[in-house]
Amino acid sequence: MKKTLVVFAHPYLEHSNSNVELINFYVRHQHYTLRDLYEEYPDFHIAAFRERKRLKNYDRFIFQFPIIWFGMPPLLRLWIDEVFDRNWLNDGEQNPLEGKEVYIVVTTGGKERSFSKEGTYQYTIDELISGLIVSLKVFKANIKDIIIVYEANKLSKKEIILHKQKFIQLLNQ
Repeated sequence: MKKTLVVFAHPYLEHSNSNVELINFYVRHQHYTLRDLYEEYPDFHIAAFRERKRLKNYDRFIFQFPIIWFGMPPLLRLWIDEVFDRNWLNDGEQNPLEGKEVYIVVTTGGKERSFSKEGTYQYTIDELISGLIVSLKVFKANIKDIIIVYEANKLSKKEIILHKQKFIQLLNQ
C-alpha cells in the first residue's frame, strides 16, 4: 500500500458528519497519516521546515477540506503558501511532490447546479480551488482526481458511507 499523507483542514469539524466518516477511515489504517491542520496549528503558526521534511516520506497525498466562503479554508491556504517551496523547482533540489499521486476531496453544503457557470455562484468548484490545483501542477504532482461531495450537510449516514466506499475503491486502484 502507498504511504499516504492526508492534509485535512476544516475549521468547523464538529458540524461535519461527511468529513468525520473519512477521517475515521484514515485513522484506522496504518498507511494513512492524518494531519488535521486546525488541530495542529490553532495559532496559525506553521512549522514550514518540519512540514517540508515530512512531505518527502510519502508516496501519495490527499487534500481534504470544505469550501469556506467560496474557497479553501484560510489555514490550508496559509499552509500551502508557507510549505510549498519554489526552490523545489531548481536543479538539484528534491521536489517531494513531483510525480506523486494527489487526490483532492472537497465538501460543500451547496448543490451541484449552484457551482456551474449558469448556477447561483457562476463558478465551478475547480475554479474556486484553482490556487491549489495550479500549485500542485507547478510542482509536477499527478492530480489523479478531484472528488466533490455536494450538499454534504444533508447526506444520510448511508449516503456518506457510499461516498466513502467509492473513494476507497478509487484509492485502491
